[in-house]
Amino acid sequence: MIKPPWIRSVRRALLAAGATAALAAGLLAATATTSQAATQGPCDIYAAGSTPCVAAHSTTRALYGAYNGPLYQVKRASDNTTKDIGPLNAGGVADAAQQDAFCANTSCVITVIYDQSPKGNNLTQALRGHWPGPAEGGNDNLANAFEAPVTVGGHKAYGVYVAPGTGYRNNHTNGIATGDQPEGMYAIFNGKHFNGGCCFDYGNAETTGNDDGNGTMEALYFGNSKGWGWGSGNGPWVMADLENGLFSGVNRGFNANDPSVNNRFLTAMLKGGPNQWAIRGGDAQSGGLSTFYSGARPNATGYDPMKKQGAIILGIGGDNSNTGQGTFYEGVMTQGSPSDATENAVQANITAAGYDSGSTSTGTLTPGSRISLRATTAPCCTSHYLRHNDADTKVVISSINSASSATDKADATWIVRAGLANTSCLSFESADKPGQFLRHFNYQLNLNFDSGSSAFAQDATFCPTAGNSGVGTSFQSVNFPTKYIRHYNYTAYIAANGGTNTWDNTKSWAQDTSWLIASPWS
Repeated sequence: MIKPPWIRSVRRALLAAGATAALAAGLLAATATTSQAATQGPCDIYAAGSTPCVAAHSTTRALYGAYNGPLYQVKRASDNTTKDIGPLNAGGVADAAQQDAFCANTSCVITVIYDQSPKGNNLTQALRGHWPGPAEGGNDNLANAFEAPVTVGGHKAYGVYVAPGTGYRNNHTNGIATGDQPEGMYAIFNGKHFNGGCCFDYGNAETTGNDDGNGTMEALYFGNSKGWGWGSGNGPWVMADLENGLFSGVNRGFNANDPSVNNRFLTAMLKGGPNQWAIRGGDAQSGGLSTFYSGARPNATGYDPMKKQGAIILGIGGDNSNTGQGTFYEGVMTQGSPSDATENAVQANITAAGYDSGSTSTGTLTPGSRISLRATTAPCCTSHYLRHNDADTKVVISSINSASSATDKADATWIVRAGLANTSCLSFESADKPGQFLRHFNYQLNLNFDSGSSAFAQDATFCPTAGNSGVGTSFQSVNFPTKYIRHYNYTAYIAANGGTNTWDNTKSWAQDTSWLIASPWS
């Protein structure tokens, strides 16, 4: 079952001019230039509004101006050693260079997301729960540490890429709201990475890992599921997972005022107290917040009063339903329901932080660079580029030139990423479909979201070598080292120089597996 918790926005006026001044100061500090360490973080602003953070999680930056402890921990595959990753300076952006150096020539997963608040509510690997069938034993997957690179204030950082089956949890928390106590929360998500599975959540859940009934959780949900509730358009939507329902408003089902959202970086907020809650959201790169719902608790039985239990989840539902997907960058939970003014000041801090996709350079195989890959086979294909189809997931080559449509140009543009299975090699993310990677399946190349398996990471990792024809670059499959990315009859495969598959034909194999690194079309 889906767990739907969405908090009703309790509008409180600031109680004193001193509180107003504190928030104003927080807002001014939040809008300082991003080249400097912030003098205040979101949790400083919440504290000034008398709703302090009781959980603060981020792999990208410190959420207090004075915080200089660990943000998260990674574990490398080569020897299972772990390392804590902290900020560059107090209140600053994560020191991604620490991760890059520690995980060089292997892969890493995120094992702990530390709570920056004094409450110690760290997130670790979730145990498998009881949905959709009996408990299977074992744990959920951990996130690949390299799959969600971004820049924050011009500095490289990594988010938490949640593939289906990935999940984090803390069932033994300190200070998190229980019962009908008021609370607030926000999260920054990748607005382009979602699905209709249950449930990509962040927030308050059952301490049992089971579905304990209506109103036993209250968490932010992001995705396009229409199984319990939905908003206008085709989604995705920010909704509240309150257990046994995703709520976009006061009613189960459709609520027109909850809009589809598609910001690359999305701020999602949820808050509430006794018989009141609200959903708000906005672009995490610019602008303010909109209120999608503010009013009474859902009119279905069991949601007033709430029966929250106070666990914290990320990437899963309250009963550990784990077929959802998404990307998380930062989020907090508060004691008490914040005022709109406090949330507006937090949003100003978020937009000033300078989140960006991190694709800066072009035309090189440096991670973060945008490129296009041009075929070298003459005479058929020297104007053809590797691109994904729009009608299906297949990867092909087709002619692209300056007169081509913007869609075709975008389809032929790739973002170079550190190899998901080996950081000394490369993976290729679609420029126009964030979170989807070039991977081989049954030897044919496709564009897919990560399944969360180690097999996917290997299928999506390619090692650049000198061009097999003596021209350009060839890309060797990390898990099938005799096979290289090849175009054959205008379709892309991994292929050996001779073999049982038709695309292993030796004719023009060296040319077909050699590519020129070109400036990106989009």
